[in-house]
Parts: sequence; structure tokens; C-alpha cells
Amino acid sequence: MSKVSVLVVDDATFIRDLVKKGLRDHFPGIQIDEAVNGRKAQMLLSRQSVDLILCDWEMPEMSGLELLSWCRGQEMHKTTPFIMVTSRGDKENVVQAIQAGVSDYIGKPFSNEQLITKVKKALSRTGKLQAMAASSAPKVLSNGALANDSLAALTGGKAEVIKAPAPAPAAATPRPQPVEPVSSAPAAAAPSGRGQGRLRLSSGANLTCVIKALSLKEALLIIKRGDVLPPVLDSAVLDLEQGESAETARLNGYLHAIAALEPKPDSEWLQLTFKFVDQDPQKLDYLSRLIARGSAQKHFTPGA
Repeated sequence: MSKVSVLVVDDATFIRDLVKKGLRDHFPGIQIDEAVNGRKAQMLLSRQSVDLILCDWEMPEMSGLELLSWCRGQEMHKTTPFIMVTSRGDKENVVQAIQAGVSDYIGKPFSNEQLITKVKKALSRTGKLQAMAASSAPKVLSNGALANDSLAALTGGKAEVIKAPAPAPAAATPRPQPVEPVSSAPAAAAPSGRGQGRLRLSSGANLTCVIKALSLKEALLIIKRGDVLPPVLDSAVLDLEQGESAETARLNGYLHAIAALEPKPDSEWLQLTFKFVDQDPQKLDYLSRLIARGSAQKHFTPGA
């Protein structure tokens, strides 16, 4: 496979690992460098070129937008595909990134399929995707065997092909029957907490949640139980907005644990442990102020 080099820039280790795993699973042999912020990425890019840059927007020392502007001013990186990976999905932010020369945009949280689709699109525009496919195509020997087939190498390409028996037809899956409520007791009232927020999952689900507890490392969230449980370790974004001053924080993280809020199997409410992965000083400062104003719960409203 033709070597393709990608630079992943994000201050959150969890997000970098998520992106690297997705790329390596789909593009074996891909070369990946990483940087914890825009300044570190700038130092690396001043010494070498890459085929693609995947970069967060909000980072300490130098933001993704500042790194993008610097890249577009450098002859070596003027046309390098630059994909912004961020929770800033507002129209004005997208326009700002486009004006600075961004190639594409991935909103957090994102699924692995969304990531790969965007990367393929970017590499296809530069011809790198086609080169990778051509170099990874198996070579056929004169006897019809594949050159990279270890069995053919051992047998001289004369291995007998054994056809697997056709699978038996699957039995028809019975249609699920509606489940009667376990209890006829009236529904429990919504739990109260330190305010409300909105949890955005990589699946596209958008859940209103109650903030039960908040620290600089994690938040305990209460959500109403739905048909599908949010997957543990799934990346997500927690939107918090303070109504009076219109301050908004979009906190990146992942679901660390899920538990029933009530001690019964048909608990209507679930408690989620949401771990933060951001190292941005501005977001940490915002969290500190939210914690300090914990008594002023009435000022919190769900984020947009």
C-alpha cells in the first residue's frame, strides 16, 4: 500500500485514540502522527509535509482555526486537505472555517462511518485514495495464484479449493409481542438536579438530561429511559448554556457508565457517568464557574 500520512490534532487523548483506531482499522499501514494542540502541530508541519490534517477547533496555545490559517499561508501546506473535527456546528463557525480555507468538516460526536467517509472524500480529491487502492491490489501469478496468498506459496499455487456448504435457511424470527407494564403505579416525577443540559450522541440522538452532579472531570446525568440504551464508551458532546449571560459550553467526552436510577428492573430513569476529555483552559474555567454557581440552579437551560 502506498504510504499515506495523516496528522491528528486534538488536546483530548480519547478523541485522538478514537480517530487513530478508526483510520488504522480501515486503512492498514497508514502513517499517523499526532499533536496535542495547534502549536505542537505547527512545529511538526514546519519540518514535514502530510497528506491530510484532522484537527480540533478548540485547543490551548493555538486553535484549529489559527493552525488552518497558518497552513494556508505556507507553500508546503497550501493545498493539504484540512478537516476540522469539532463540536462547533454553528453556521457562523462553519462560514468562518470555510473562509479560512477548510477542506471539510466533521461535527462531534461522530461515528466511525462518518469519519471514514470524510477521509475517503478528502484523499480521493488528491488522488491518494486511488493510489492506495492500486498499490494494495493483489498480484496474480502465471498459474493463477495470488502472490500474497500464503497457502498458494506453500503448495505452488495448486491448492484445492474447497467450497463451504451453503448455510441452512434461517428460521423466521418471531415478531416481538408488546410487553405489559410491570407495574401499574403512576410514572415517577422527573428527578431534580443542578440544572439541565443536552447530550448529543454519535448516533445522532439528542437527549435532554438533568445534571445531578458536576466536577472538572465528569458529570452525573439523569435521562429518561428510551427504547435504545446509549452505548458505553461512545463519544458524545454535552451542551450547557447559562441563560442570563448566554454563555455556552460544548464539552466533549464519553459515556463511562450507565446505571438504573431506581433499584428495580423497570426503572424509568437512568444515571449516566459522562467523562470529560477536553483540556482547553477556557472550558475548564467555564466548568469551574458552573460548579461555583451550583446554588443558582434556576439559571440553567438546555443547550441548543
